[in-house]
Amino acid sequence: MRKFLVILDDSRECLNAMRFAAMRASKTGGGVEILSVIPPDEFNHWIGVGDIMREEARERIEAHFEVFAKWMRDRQNVDPDLVIREGEPVKEIMAQIKEDPEIGVLVLGAGTDSKGPGPLVAQLTRSAGTLPIPITIVPGDLSKERLEAIT
Repeated sequence: MRKFLVILDDSRECLNAMRFAAMRASKTGGGVEILSVIPPDEFNHWIGVGDIMREEARERIEAHFEVFAKWMRDRQNVDPDLVIREGEPVKEIMAQIKEDPEIGVLVLGAGTDSKGPGPLVAQLTRSAGTLPIPITIVPGDLSKERLEAIT
């Protein structure tokens, strides 16, 4: 089964990327894999404190995932998988793509503010020509109605 890989982070545009991935998966018989990457700099503390922070980050990610997963199951009939990795985001995204041959499309949400589309979009589009899969970039300000129309 072809999977849409979508990145779960704290950005606003993540929501539209999630919606797009679920809608496309539903309409094409695909799946959704949700990847969340915990950056290493979050745990540069004493060992005990770092372990507690790592567990709290995982719990926060799982709670956010459950909100998206419930919507995907209830509205799109798609049961997503969650993958949590630790490290540099772009490096971990690339590693996940290489490790899971069922991933067919990377779906990213683009920011709408004056700072640009966001660090992931900027970094990954620079190397888009050498990626093993296509990238779909979903504008962060698309309405739900427009997303439904284009998926």
